Amino acid sequence: MPDSHAPARDDTSSSPLPAVAVVDAKTPGNVGTIARAMKNFGFSDLLLVDPPALDPDGEAYGFAGHAREDILPNATELTFDDLVSEYHTIGCTAVTNETDANHVRFPFSTPAELAERLPTVAGKSALVFGRERVGLTNEELAHIDEICSIPASADYPVLNLGQAATITLYELRTLALDPGDTQHPDRERTRASPPLLERLYDGWADLLEEINHPEEKRAKTMRMIRRVYGRADPTEREVNTFIGILRRATERPDRDR
Repeated sequence: MPDSHAPARDDTSSSPLPAVAVVDAKTPGNVGTIARAMKNFGFSDLLLVDPPALDPDGEAYGFAGHAREDILPNATELTFDDLVSEYHTIGCTAVTNETDANHVRFPFSTPAELAERLPTVAGKSALVFGRERVGLTNEELAHIDEICSIPASADYPVLNLGQAATITLYELRTLALDPGDTQHPDRERTRASPPLLERLYDGWADLLEEINHPEEKRAKTMRMIRRVYGRADPTEREVNTFIGILRRATERPDRDR
């Protein structure tokens, strides 16, 4: 049961994004690694249950990168009972026991599935990561609201704590970051215009004629060329480069006939 004397967290200061909770981490470096991953992918609220000592001159701050400036020093320490009573909790575990006969670790969502559903969850939520060696216990998972698991190889599904948190937060980054906030703000390629592509195809047609490509095969060859460039979505610069190469190929005066 929650400690009735535990101070209540201020809801007005809580991020609308999921918090990240780390339960009983043994290695300060892993806490720092998770804080760094949070900084990478736009998360800020770090919760620590029974954490190791986090020396500002030690491993945690050394591994945290720029998260040493805000996320790590502003982490909140709380009990596990407070965590499960104040947050909608998502326990992250590698071992799921994929059977509906055991509801402690089943059913579960992958991080990608969680990214689609979490925006519909009302109130505060927290991604909960357990210990380096054994993760979250069955007793702890029994108090968790839902389960998340990374789909790794069945031969060796167990990831270390820092890896698991980094992968999960990467999959959830769309909850925290707009495309314009990332280092890749514009993923749309500027495809070359149809008139420019027609000039490219004319260049290929000229080259086929110049090299005496069998006339009965030229139409089929041109269809193949169009399809290749159609799948490639070339940019204007790329097409202009190909046009220049084709022009030089057809204009060489010393071509062997």
